Amino acid sequence: MTITNATLTDIDTIFELYKIASDYQKTKKTVVVWPDFERKMVVSEIKENRQFKLIINNTVACVWAIAFKDEQIWETSKNDNAIYIHRIATNPKFRGQQFVSKIVAWAKNYAKTNAIDYIRLDTLGNNTDLIDYYKKSGFDFLGMFELKNTDGLPDHYHNQPACLFQIQLEQ
Repeated sequence: MTITNATLTDIDTIFELYKIASDYQKTKKTVVVWPDFERKMVVSEIKENRQFKLIINNTVACVWAIAFKDEQIWETSKNDNAIYIHRIATNPKFRGQQFVSKIVAWAKNYAKTNAIDYIRLDTLGNNTDLIDYYKKSGFDFLGMFELKNTDGLPDHYHNQPACLFQIQLEQ
């Protein structure tokens, strides 16, 4: 298993995994479905070294993006020194391998190297299975919050409560 930055040659694979994730979400009745994300956004993340991939046997098994600010979602914590994990998408051939725990381990090392105090992520709606999974992966569930300003956020953030999770790191 290797974790590395995604490159522009990975963009079709990233969008394929997003589509698979979205199709899977559509099969669940109580899950918020991802919209079609803007290619330009992902290209920017790749160029800024904020899009990552987990490789197993030369195959992309999982992808995710990070941000260092997330002011619209984390309104009261916008000045915290944090890494925000977004859009974790798993290749179905590798489901069940606890990739969020592996991402958490990677993020803790990344945070330590970059003097970051928090690892954070969010999900939308009352997806109790995902909430439990994130908690088992080491995140504290901070609760569900109505977002005040969703302008500019991907469509799935509109009219949905955000579930916020974080790991506070010891320095």
